[in-house]
Amino acid sequence: MRKILISVLLLATALYANCALALDSSGTPVVVTPLASRTTTASGQPITLPQKNVQVLVSTYDIAVGATLPVHRHPFPRYAYVEAGTLKVTNVETGNSNTYKTGDFIIEMIGQWHQATNIGDIEVKLLVIDQVEEGAKNTELRQ
Repeated sequence: MRKILISVLLLATALYANCALALDSSGTPVVVTPLASRTTTASGQPITLPQKNVQVLVSTYDIAVGATLPVHRHPFPRYAYVEAGTLKVTNVETGNSNTYKTGDFIIEMIGQWHQATNIGDIEVKLLVIDQVEEGAKNTELRQ
């Protein structure tokens, strides 16, 4: 009987955790909207995490209309949420490009040279999350 009760509680917990609607402590609804669920980067690579002393860095980026970032790469995972604007990211090794707009979630390529350009008519605003080995930087500029 105890095993059945535990199984039912685990099942109920799993179902509750997957619901898009939750309640806060006062009973007020909290709406959860999934933004992304992926196992690969924008260029199709498997997402690999740092192997030691992981540090999470969170930043915002404001990219002016028409601005192009220098060619760069990331040795560790980088995720970005486009809060506003339109950003074109080009893999300079393959020539492939992706365009991201407000509300899109980006899982950036790892170790591949790329650059990004604001191709819209408003400033691009990004919320960026890096997972790096503690003390490391996650952007290398091409010389």
